[in-house]
Amino acid sequence: MWNVGVDVGGTFTDFFAVNAKTGMSVSFKRPSTPETPATAIINGLAELATERGVPQEAINRLCHGTTVATNTLIQRKGAAVALLTTDGFKDLIEIGRQVRPRIYDLQADFPRPVVDRKNRIEVKERVSASGEIMVDLTSEEIDRVAALLEVSSVTACAIGFLFSFKNTDHEKRLAAELRARFPRIPFSVSSEVHPEFREYERISTTVLNAYLQPVMNSYLGELERQVRERIGPIEVNISQSSGGLMSLDRARRFPIRTALSGPAAGIVGATRMARKSGIPDVITLDMGGTSADVALVRNYQFDLAYDRSIEGFPIRLPAIDINAVGAGGGSIAWFDRDGLLKVGPESAGAHPGPACYGLGGIAATVTDANLVLGRLSSHGLLNGAMTLDIQNARRAIEPIAVKLKLSLEAAALGMLNIVCANMVRAVRSVSVERGHDPREFALLPFGGAGPLHAADIAKALGIRKVIVPHAPGILCAAGLIYSDLTEGLVKTAPIKVSASTFADILNLTRSVLEDADKWYESEDVKTEMRRTKIVFDMRCVGQNFEIPVDIQDLETFTADRLRQDFMREHERAYGFANLEEQIEIVNFRVTTRVETNFVEPLVPIAEGPHAPDPIDERLVWFSDAGPSTTKIYDRDTLKPCAIIAGPAIISQFDSTTIVHPGDAANVDMALNIIIEVAS
Repeated sequence: MWNVGVDVGGTFTDFFAVNAKTGMSVSFKRPSTPETPATAIINGLAELATERGVPQEAINRLCHGTTVATNTLIQRKGAAVALLTTDGFKDLIEIGRQVRPRIYDLQADFPRPVVDRKNRIEVKERVSASGEIMVDLTSEEIDRVAALLEVSSVTACAIGFLFSFKNTDHEKRLAAELRARFPRIPFSVSSEVHPEFREYERISTTVLNAYLQPVMNSYLGELERQVRERIGPIEVNISQSSGGLMSLDRARRFPIRTALSGPAAGIVGATRMARKSGIPDVITLDMGGTSADVALVRNYQFDLAYDRSIEGFPIRLPAIDINAVGAGGGSIAWFDRDGLLKVGPESAGAHPGPACYGLGGIAATVTDANLVLGRLSSHGLLNGAMTLDIQNARRAIEPIAVKLKLSLEAAALGMLNIVCANMVRAVRSVSVERGHDPREFALLPFGGAGPLHAADIAKALGIRKVIVPHAPGILCAAGLIYSDLTEGLVKTAPIKVSASTFADILNLTRSVLEDADKWYESEDVKTEMRRTKIVFDMRCVGQNFEIPVDIQDLETFTADRLRQDFMREHERAYGFANLEEQIEIVNFRVTTRVETNFVEPLVPIAEGPHAPDPIDERLVWFSDAGPSTTKIYDRDTLKPCAIIAGPAIISQFDSTTIVHPGDAANVDMALNIIIEVAS
């Protein structure tokens, strides 16, 4: 009865397994196979059985976070897409919002649309803003569109009509006819993918969903086939950008929901670790081989953002509010035209990787700098399974040191200072720039490289507490197991808030709740496992953007209570609220959640405050003042209440944690390391 979480990253594929009966947990990492991600998963499951004692036949559930959709968009390797849209609107996805992609760059342009203009087919139909049919969709028009589609060479199709969120009849009729005539072509319908107003974002999201469908169908189909052959017909769930899970079938229908799934699972895992340590307000830092992702958690809750973009393409779907920056262990150091040293965003990736990997890489990376400074052991990563060549690292950094006229160690320290400055800016963007003081939060680093740099980032921001979770390098995979099966439902129906309209507001809310009940029934969810959340997207009449307002109790809230809740959220977001303004609800949202039941991983018995024995010591550079003799600890041997004084390095299978001189660390009852950062 094992539940397994698998997170496929650019450098490593991470596995985290928990026995549902005993609570025993197992972590495992293996190199990714970027060309065929499913290969790393299947091979990893086999290695998990032989090396970690998790029999494949005992696996009950597999939860998977994937970057296939994101990489497809980045590399523009999706399907040949057709767009069927209302007559006169074929260029909508190209016209967009008429704003520059980067306000101070006069040369930057929007990415080329993924739908060629020749494949944008205008359909003679029209629905008014109120949902009334102005131009009916005839059978003759459907035949004409089908004939055009038949002679095209497209492999996927998006259907997005004007105001279809108010009246879905035309979209559904056309989709039903075309699906019957072209069974091999997947169709993405805007009223199914994203039934909200704002036609540009809705159609863009639908087009991107169609663009991804054949790729994800192929990938998930191959994964499902291999899992069935090796393990059997087990439950397989896919992570969504919102932090929840969905079934394989829904992932095939709505692959755009997986575009930011990997980082989202990490935030779920980080939030759970913060709760176990009793620290409600944290800033998470997920630093891997290519990038660093930052998010803010208040009172154990992370925010969702609905307007995001991937590679310049706008999408409108719920996603955890994460800020990403090109700063990872594989980030390459280089000199710009101004002669200044930069680090990232280009990364050495998994192949060839940093120079110290010995796989052919010659560029100096952050990992090489950490190795030269003694922060990483020359014995290698993954408990020595992946050796590191310090001589290769020194050769890679030497040209930088020569050009800067610095010692090798000073150049390496400079590289780390630059990459940390990049991450500090990312943290400020989710805290200071939104009115939050980072000093009031703890920093929770994870990913393979997060704990290596956390103390430097905390010092720069004035943060005094760092929480390093028990398995930081595997936390995204662990977050997948902790995630719940979820589904988001929404209805756009603008309505002003007043006592006279309140009955209509209740009726609209209940209609979305009825859709939620249908979803629960389709997933065969027992009543006691259902968790439903209601959110209204609200704004002052005349505003262009909405604020989400949680509805805690549908039975007791009133129009006055709703107004008060909105004004409170408006003041928190913008710093003021005009109590006299007329307000309105734009979207009625319901999030359904199936609560996951699992046994907590086992924790060793606490021995009381004690100083553990180090396993080694070595010289480590923490500043340009010179190296310090530093004790090395094995994290697997650390028990609750262990106390460690800096300087120290705590090594483990999936990551390395640094305790700077003057800092102190202790292990809490959740096996998280709490570092008190000196001022």
